[in-house]
Amino acid sequence: MSISHYIKDIGRGKDGARSLTREQSTDLFGQVLDGTVTDLEVGGFCLAMRIKGETPEEMAGFLDATHARLQRLPDNGLTTVVLPSYNGARKLPVLTPLLALLLAREGAAVLVHGTATEDKRITSEAVFAALGQPARAAIGSLGQGECAIVPTEVLHPGLRRLLEVRRAVGLRNPAHSLVKLMNPCAGRALIVGSYTHPEYAVSMAQTFALVGAHALLLRGTEGEPVADARRTPQMDAFRNGQRHLLQAAQEGTLAALPELPKDISAEATAAYIRDVLDDRLPVPAPIALQVAHILQEVSRPATTETNRPTAVSPP
Repeated sequence: MSISHYIKDIGRGKDGARSLTREQSTDLFGQVLDGTVTDLEVGGFCLAMRIKGETPEEMAGFLDATHARLQRLPDNGLTTVVLPSYNGARKLPVLTPLLALLLAREGAAVLVHGTATEDKRITSEAVFAALGQPARAAIGSLGQGECAIVPTEVLHPGLRRLLEVRRAVGLRNPAHSLVKLMNPCAGRALIVGSYTHPEYAVSMAQTFALVGAHALLLRGTEGEPVADARRTPQMDAFRNGQRHLLQAAQEGTLAALPELPKDISAEATAAYIRDVLDDRLPVPAPIALQVAHILQEVSRPATTETNRPTAVSPP
């Protein structure tokens, strides 16, 4: 098998490249995940897509191939909250573990998946380890009120391989968007997708709509799926692909900033999270709102659709 004919279509430059159909994208990405193509072809695919950019149809095809191959979390009869954690902390503490543990404390089943994509950032996995909760080495059941962190390679080693290409060429590729869109659960899930730049907000929303996703989308903290503790971002829900505004972005001048640790190390972040969970420090208001919105979406029956967003107050 070979993907050279696909690379020929997508690799003709920004203006000459042709987009692939969903079916072609599924075939291409399946071969990449299965490891049946050469490293040179993988590099050519990644660079060509970086220049061209992915269409929603191509991303849907990549998701189709991925979902057919993932080691999925068994159906637990619940709506599992999925937090893709790939960006880590650069300037601010990574508070994805806090979001996950707050949700689990309220009875949600929470799956955090990710891997380090840059060596100098603090990962959620490192913070969970500092909290005494190591990553799982295998897929297992996840019950109500439980939180688990699963490395990407446990879900599929081919995805980790693609993410590692960034270390060699210094550029992102479709895998970096895909891992924030995919559903690693056999049962129903709420995918909490996050973006850093406005163009990804558009492309992620279009893909969620195309695949009929059940998801929440927001501009996260440095790309992590947790609301910026300093200012509430816009949050949108996708119910069977239909978009609903849940939370408008906070505007105006901030009256005060939350008390966040200046040390973003895993140990200092874990200590801060313990203080919040033990009520020695308050939950930052934007994260409290995000928790409330997620719990509302998790509790919503799968067949219930409404065009009216429901206002949510902080818990």
